[in-house]
Amino acid sequence: MRILLSNDDGYFAPGLACLAEHLAKIAEVTVVAPERDRSGASNSLTLDRPLNLRRAANGFYYVNGTPTDCVHLAVTGMLEQQPDMVVSGINAGANMGDDTIYSGTVAAATEGFLLGIPSLAISLEGKEFVYYETAARVAVELVQRFATQKHSQPWLLNVNVPDVPHDQLQGIAVTRLGKRHKAEPVVKASNPQGEAVYWVGAAGKAQDSGEGTDFHAVAQQRVSLTPLQIDLTQYSQLDAVRGWLAQI
Repeated sequence: MRILLSNDDGYFAPGLACLAEHLAKIAEVTVVAPERDRSGASNSLTLDRPLNLRRAANGFYYVNGTPTDCVHLAVTGMLEQQPDMVVSGINAGANMGDDTIYSGTVAAATEGFLLGIPSLAISLEGKEFVYYETAARVAVELVQRFATQKHSQPWLLNVNVPDVPHDQLQGIAVTRLGKRHKAEPVVKASNPQGEAVYWVGAAGKAQDSGEGTDFHAVAQQRVSLTPLQIDLTQYSQLDAVRGWLAQI
């Protein structure tokens, strides 16, 4: 099995190294990751300049671009054979609810999915980020399960793992995305030149975190597994928009 591994925290991130080590035991792994932290890059693709592909001393490849760039470059130009799966992570922090819209971790997996490859984004929920190995073991289990079962079409799966020892996990829950409250206001500060600068505020707390959501599962120390889709069409509003347009 061939796996393309990427992330959004950069090729030097401990979560990436841990995941690569574990996946290498069951598959042929190629790592192509950003040269620096690109958290929050979402699905951005670099179109205004060429990209550089370099190889680090540990064998990982890195690109001066976004997570989407990394996967796109690898699949469409670098690799001689298409990978059987794209895995992104392990992200230092959860990607639940609205986070998935901004996440570079999810974006790397999404790009694989858009290119017709089953893809998995995996994140470690918490603040201390002690148990990357727990998330890595979960990823291995999911990849092995995928390898033994055939699917009619590629899947895009978003996985969030509690930052606890593996033996403390309370199973895996198939979930939907929850929803956060409105984000905190930007934080205003001054740079050394006295000019006003602004830091993006913290994400809001969970608003929709009831049973069945990714927030609820992780709070119960369960792995959250959410299948994602790309179609952003709001089907329930199609008729309303048609009616509005007819009155213009």
